[in-house]
Parts: sequence; structure tokens; C-alpha cells
Amino acid sequence: MSTILECRALRKRYGAKEALSGVDLTLESGRIVGLLGPNGSGKTTLIKLANGLLTPTAGEVLVDGRKPSKETKAVVSYLPERIALPQWMTAKQAMQFYEDFYMDFRRYAAEDMIQKLGLETDRPIKTMSKGTKEKLQLILTMSRGAKLYLLDEPIGGVDPATRDYILRTIIANYSEDATVLISTHLIADVEQVLDEVVFLREGAVMLHKSVDAIREEEGKSVDELFRETFAY
Repeated sequence: MSTILECRALRKRYGAKEALSGVDLTLESGRIVGLLGPNGSGKTTLIKLANGLLTPTAGEVLVDGRKPSKETKAVVSYLPERIALPQWMTAKQAMQFYEDFYMDFRRYAAEDMIQKLGLETDRPIKTMSKGTKEKLQLILTMSRGAKLYLLDEPIGGVDPATRDYILRTIIANYSEDATVLISTHLIADVEQVLDEVVFLREGAVMLHKSVDAIREEEGKSVDELFRETFAY
């Protein structure tokens, strides 16, 4: 099993605020990992650093053994927290954009999921509901044959039925040697698909453990441990 994401004494400051404070973290390939923590804990910052959208203040982050770069973007598929697709595009145009931009885009997979959902491929994104937009963006993200999927709040703000669809889509569309990192605060909804979890508090890793070990050693679900750990 190879290392796909490694953080070494990783720090990120925004002015006087320290978003990440010395994160050491190693994620192996072939895992679905929950990046869990309350709002403001540094989840989105960590994902953006891994995707090369931010530069570390100190320390380093390595993706597939390399610092974030054009080369690592070719093996990372990123789902931002907010819809990033141009609103004038249709689903058909968005698929063409991904096919032109990413060598690993599997158009057949995207078309299959879009057909199963009954999405109108010629309808502008701006006319779609929030849930439909999120489904489309996730379909495009998961239709790449990436080594690392970085999903920032993929089930936030959608109804329970859509959450179930999104989780099934994630499970069905990543290869067994790829890693999926899911940032979320909806622990109970994602726990069923996770292999391991990382708890972040105020920019520091509090816990990194397999879900099975938590259940065996703590006698609790991940959701129960999370609520206990972050109780105010």
C-alpha cells in the first residue's frame, strides 16, 4: 500500500489566525477517509492545500510523493464546497469541458450516471435546483480516474435521498487503489462508507484511526465519539 497524501508539520496562517498548526498526517491508497471537525477546524484549508489552491505558511504537503503542481493536479479530482461550474453551461457542455481538460475523464461513466438520474443534458446549470447542481458536479468529479479524490462537504445542504445517492456514487465510482477524502460534519450519514477518520480541532489532528478500531476499542460509533470529543 503506497502513500498518496502526506502532511509534514503543515501550517497555514491567514494574517493573525492560524488555520492549521503543525499537521502531521499520512493517508495510504485504497481508503475512504472522513476528515471530520467542527466549522473552522481547518478542513477546507487542508483540502485546498492538497489541491494546490493555497500555499503552506510552513511545513509541506505531498501528493503522490510530490508537492502540489500541474503534475499532481492530474491525479487529484477536487469537489469544492460551492458549485464551481459556469452557470451558463449545460451538463453536456460541462462533460465536454472535463473531457477536454482531464485526460482521465471517463465520459461513459458520467453519461451513465446522468442518464440514471434523468438529468436534462441541454439545460443550463443556472436553471437547475441546488441538489441537481450538486449531483452534476459530483458526477463529473467521480467520473475521473484519479488517485486522490478531495470532496469538500459533498452532502451538505441536500436532502437525505440525495445524500444516499451521492454516497452510493462515491462508492461505485472510485477504483480500489484510489483514496477518497471526504470533509463533512454530517458524520452519521457518511460513517457507513468510511474506512478511517481524521478528527481536526482548531487546525490540529486530534485523532487518526480506522473506523473498526474506534468501534472495537471505544465501543462507540464514529458519530458518538465525535459528539463526545467535540461537546461544548
